[in-house]
Amino acid sequence: MRRLVSLLVLVWLIIGVIAAGQRGYFTDREQNCASVGTIAVTVIAGPLNYAGVNPKVTDCNVPQPSP
Repeated sequence: MRRLVSLLVLVWLIIGVIAAGQRGYFTDREQNCASVGTIAVTVIAGPLNYAGVNPKVTDCNVPQPSP
């Protein structure tokens, strides 16, 4: 049972990576926090991307080091 669940999770994430690649997220030259977040949520959404889900991260604030 555990092996089946692991296989399903792996297939889910692979489908998410394929969807992110088809949307061109890996070839975008400008990489920032929002684009990396968009890639992450697209991979996590997996097959839902093909059901019309289009997750995007538009605002991302990275903490700055204190002086």
